[in-house]
Amino acid sequence: MTTGARPGRPPGDLLREWRRTRGMSQLDLSIEAGVSARHLSFVETGRSRPSPDLILRLAEQLDIPLAERNTMLLAAGYAPAYPSHQLTDPELAPLRAAVRQILDGHGPYPAVLVDRQWHLVEANPAVALFTAGADPRLLVPPVNVLRLTLHPGGMAPRIVNLSQWRGHLLGRLRQQVLATDDAALSALLQELRGYPDGDDVAAPEGDTLSRVVIPLRYRHGDRELTFVSTTTLFGTPLDVTVSGLAVEAFFPADPVTTATLHALGSSATGVT
Repeated sequence: MTTGARPGRPPGDLLREWRRTRGMSQLDLSIEAGVSARHLSFVETGRSRPSPDLILRLAEQLDIPLAERNTMLLAAGYAPAYPSHQLTDPELAPLRAAVRQILDGHGPYPAVLVDRQWHLVEANPAVALFTAGADPRLLVPPVNVLRLTLHPGGMAPRIVNLSQWRGHLLGRLRQQVLATDDAALSALLQELRGYPDGDDVAAPEGDTLSRVVIPLRYRHGDRELTFVSTTTLFGTPLDVTVSGLAVEAFFPADPVTTATLHALGSSATGVT
């Protein structure tokens, strides 16, 4: 379970758990946060009630997710410090506009916006390349992008280097679980680990891309398309919802992929 899912626990317990998760001693954390080790010990054992400023200072040093910082503040009897808006709220209108510009501007190449638990929030039309042929049950909202990618009824049968790409995604998810202590992500990781692995086909002769990044090699009809991916996060978020958003964008890595995507984009818009 996540720390946020265990209400009623004292703030010192939550702090100690996060400190141990991050592999820091009391002395290390006290030095980084500019507080005495004695006072930190008193906070963890419940002998001293931390101020909101101290909680946030310690949470910053431990890189605790914003939602869990709110949990720690509530446990200490204080109001949450970080709002959690819905994407449809007026306060996030400028952010929605920026995301839409990113997604539309990336076309005809695929790009998606995902939330903290890898649910699909928005996508541009080019993502249809990846969803075509998927089991309709995987496309029922909320669509989980990682499940869609690695499920045998999703993209997996068309990923040429499935074992390699699967290892990349599971590694990212594993690091996210360690960083957030999120129960839903932990359950997703266990689920995805149970999906079949792939027997990767050797990279094409002369391929140099695979020496520097892990590409996505995807079968489309009789063609093999090759992509490199990027992840874009929002800088210095102060909102719980925004802190979990990421844009996953795919770029063509060879002329065949570039030409295919432009042709698909032209067909979708009726341009000849």
